[in-house]
Amino acid sequence: MSVQTTPLNRLRQLWREGRPAFGAIATIPSVQTVQIMARSLDWIIVDLEHGPIGLTEAHAMIAATTGTPCTPLVRIAANEPWLAKAPMDIGAFGINFPMITNRSEAEKAVRSVRYPPRGDRLWGPFHAPFRWGQSMPDYMAGADDEMICMITIEHVDAVNRIDEIMATPGIDVAVIGPGDLATSINKRGQMDDPELLELVARAEAGILRSGVPIGGVARTADQANALVDRGYRAIALGFDWSLFQRGIMAAFEGIRR
Repeated sequence: MSVQTTPLNRLRQLWREGRPAFGAIATIPSVQTVQIMARSLDWIIVDLEHGPIGLTEAHAMIAATTGTPCTPLVRIAANEPWLAKAPMDIGAFGINFPMITNRSEAEKAVRSVRYPPRGDRLWGPFHAPFRWGQSMPDYMAGADDEMICMITIEHVDAVNRIDEIMATPGIDVAVIGPGDLATSINKRGQMDDPELLELVARAEAGILRSGVPIGGVARTADQANALVDRGYRAIALGFDWSLFQRGIMAAFEGIRR
């Protein structure tokens, strides 16, 4: 018999209460790094898109969040059900799907994280119940409702179709990815470019209209506060490497060299 003393997926509770959740993206294949980060963050995305992390490392990193308030999510390399399958089966509480540009792709992502008849997920969660602290029957009964489908709006085509994308039932959070959005208009690295800022504003307005929680990136406290004031509910404070880098720089402040 399972006893659930705390909400299984804490992110859903925070968003129901209208509260922001702060997290980071883990690109370093390190259990120790995740153990440190998970004590302070609401969520961590284990990056299987750009980082040198394999499924074995991802499994250990997901397990390393056990006993903390942190919800483990996984970003996959492409919007493909077979890429989402294993991360869910090893215990991820949600999948971050990159480069969603139309409603068909959004529907594909939604169906990837849910079992039939609501979706197309195949059965085989051999290790997920251990991380979720549940029996297999309990996991199967609640997985569809607990699993988070996070989509990323990071291409100009997605912004042009933002309303049709956000009308897709089953999206749990939509994140704006400014880096790839800038790249899609040949303005890579130009994060203050007016054309990029206009696209971000359009994407933001479309997501907020839908009522789906919106996510974004903040590199400073002022940026984070501004996002919260505008209604953002999932805010990435950086990558593990960038937080590490910022910590080292802060340690040198005031030291004469």
